[in-house]
Amino acid sequence: MQYLWRAVDQDGNVLDILAQDRRDKAAARRFFRRLMKKTRTVPQLIVTDKLRSYGAAHREVMPSVEHRSHKGLNNRAENSHQPTRQRERAMKGFRSAGGAQRFLSAFSGTSPHFQPRRHLMPAHNYRAEMSIRFAIWEQITRETPPRSPPSARTRG
Repeated sequence: MQYLWRAVDQDGNVLDILAQDRRDKAAARRFFRRLMKKTRTVPQLIVTDKLRSYGAAHREVMPSVEHRSHKGLNNRAENSHQPTRQRERAMKGFRSAGGAQRFLSAFSGTSPHFQPRRHLMPAHNYRAEMSIRFAIWEQITRETPPRSPPSARTRG
């Protein structure tokens, strides 16, 4: 069984997702270190569920950071998991842990681009925002013509 470790910022944006086999202290330590390396910052506050391995890893990796562990405080992280589960169902599950990790690393970075906070804006602003976001996406992903192999090139 694979466990998904997710780090979410205060705005609900997914910072990192890691698929691991265990939920022990070593796995939590690995996730915290990976997160700090990826974001290049030390957080001011960590909110987790009540799993005790978080506290043990927290004391080792970043003892100066405040740690809150409460049933309702980690709802932001739990809600960030919903798009991942929907995508997993659409794909009929992941075939391997490595495949899940590769997909989730890419998916967690691109999906917020297409999910503006709709409840905070009127419909005309939402439509304008989405057209801007799709234009940016098209500009970024525009295909470049494929290069011909070196043997097929002509010398001039």
